[in-house]
Amino acid sequence: MPVSIMLDAGHGGRDPGAVYNGRQEKDDTLTLTLAIGELLQERGIDVLYTRTTDVYESPYQKAMEANEAGVDFFVSIHRNSSPTPNTYSGVESLVYDKSGIKLQMAENINEQLESVGFVNLGVKERPGLVVLRRTRMPAVLVEVGFINSDTDNRLFDDNFDDIALAIAEGILDTLQMNGLIETSQDAVSGGNYENGAPMPPQGILPPAPGAGNRPNTQPGGQPGNRPDHTEGIPRYTVQTGAFRNESYAQRLQNELAEQDFPAVIVPGDRLFRVMVGEFPTLDEAVEMEQRLKRGGYQTVVVSR
Repeated sequence: MPVSIMLDAGHGGRDPGAVYNGRQEKDDTLTLTLAIGELLQERGIDVLYTRTTDVYESPYQKAMEANEAGVDFFVSIHRNSSPTPNTYSGVESLVYDKSGIKLQMAENINEQLESVGFVNLGVKERPGLVVLRRTRMPAVLVEVGFINSDTDNRLFDDNFDDIALAIAEGILDTLQMNGLIETSQDAVSGGNYENGAPMPPQGILPPAPGAGNRPNTQPGGQPGNRPDHTEGIPRYTVQTGAFRNESYAQRLQNELAEQDFPAVIVPGDRLFRVMVGEFPTLDEAVEMEQRLKRGGYQTVVVSR
């Protein structure tokens, strides 16, 4: 069964949402929501909508629609506003409480939107919002910039496609990190995946770009006498994730380091790979892989 998501374009019909210089929130949210949905559908996600035209439904009706449809996730798209124009700018996501996969999804969406150029205002708890309180599935409400900020509106208009892609990738990254969907070349995240190609049946991947070509040096860059594993002796490491967003890789590296796993980030081929250890034999690498798997991490042994 594919993962299902209900996308909600905030406001609609007689409810324009926030308005600024004739610009209405309900219009921005609808066009953006439909663009996000198209991208998610291309990745095999089952997408439903609370609205696809300019109609009004109450927040309670929207929550009930999601519950009755039995979708796995609910994502509501909005534009923020402030009492005085051009006072604030940036994106923020709202959740019922800061826990679970909804928090992870909100953080990932914010980070992706930050890479487009928005200020990241973080994730905030809003337990009083109906679409977050009444929905029975993980729910996130995304405020995509301030509609009464000229800076945010320029970003929204000039980078519309990138914004839709950023939100879609934030959602997909979360699903991939939790093993709910497979990784594809277009949206690489954590998991048993390397360089856009399926993992070989043996579970051992070819060398990552640039691996095995490092000089034999001591700290400080001086030639050393340590054994050169590149000559005749295979080396192995355990990959626990491959990310396009470096902040995701950094987050995973920090988490592993807190548990005393010797994790490093290896950049290459537009990806940031999180690798654990370096082993002269396959058996030693597999032993580390099993330790990581017991800790709940997705892994694959990589030949270097």
